Amino acid sequence: MVDQIKRALTRRRTERNSRVVVEEPDESLVYVVKFGIGMTACLAAVEIASMAFLHTWNSEAFSVITGLIGMITGVFVGRKA
Repeated sequence: MVDQIKRALTRRRTERNSRVVVEEPDESLVYVVKFGIGMTACLAAVEIASMAFLHTWNSEAFSVITGLIGMITGVFVGRKA
């Protein structure tokens, strides 16, 4: 199975002689993005559990979720630029 995140972060550019150059991302960047996505899912579960069991909104968890989503989006936009 092809790694979806690695494929999404891979750059492809065409040179003047119609040759396609493929630049793969660094493995540490791929691991950071995977960690960010995993933590976003875990913190979303914490937020859902907080609302279901405690009937309160956890603004700290939501702030961290927002920051992680911004980081992941920034990595994808910055890598493709």
